[in-house]
Amino acid sequence: MLDKITPLILTYNESINIHRTLQNLSWAKKIVVIDSYSTDETLNILSSYPQVEIFQRKFDSFAEQCNYGIEKITSEWILSLDADYVLTDRLIAEIKKLPLEPEVESYKVRFKYCVFGKPLRGTLLPPRTVLYKKEKAIYQDDGHAHRVSVKGKSKLLSGYIYHDDRKSLSRWLWAQDRYMMIEAKKLLETATSELSLGDRIRKQKIFAPIIIFIYCLIIKGGILDGWRGFYYAFQRVLAEILLAIHLIEAEKLKT
Repeated sequence: MLDKITPLILTYNESINIHRTLQNLSWAKKIVVIDSYSTDETLNILSSYPQVEIFQRKFDSFAEQCNYGIEKITSEWILSLDADYVLTDRLIAEIKKLPLEPEVESYKVRFKYCVFGKPLRGTLLPPRTVLYKKEKAIYQDDGHAHRVSVKGKSKLLSGYIYHDDRKSLSRWLWAQDRYMMIEAKKLLETATSELSLGDRIRKQKIFAPIIIFIYCLIIKGGILDGWRGFYYAFQRVLAEILLAIHLIEAEKLKT
């Protein structure tokens, strides 16, 4: 199965992460990277891997970047990864042994969030479709995130991907501020009846940070991870506070 797969990665100033991601892709004959004109050492690191093919495109949205990347791939299957995703050995072995099932068009994978390289027991990351047939896939934006739509049957793999982002706090805040601005726009422009329960709570602004803190530490078991669990909970609370501030700002500018 591995010889039928091309990894697809988006990058922008990911020098702190990309090496770990690429190290666990040594099995790939070709890796397609869509770079949004990085200004750090990302391109130099990418160029040190002979199987990496780099395409540069000005960023407009995650979905458009991914769809552009799909066009550059010729293999039957695509493995879509962020630049801070690390495939576990268990997952690689599982993909290698996947039986040929013509009716299966995609596979979902679960994630473990890492704090300074150590995976946590429980996080808010849901399973995501990352392995899929090229001809069946198209990406769409969803708030600050992006989702791939794949027609046909999908299965959940048992292995994990580590989400191991080690960028600085200032870079994390910069990214979260951008994400939450987009997320606020989505919440305000979508009818309440069409929002999920979680998004309805987030739209109330005050309650979401408190609920997220309790959910991360108690329900998801973050308290068992010690200071790393609290670190993750504080990250998620801060992200929700940024969202609340953007919601308030957007609402006040309308009046």
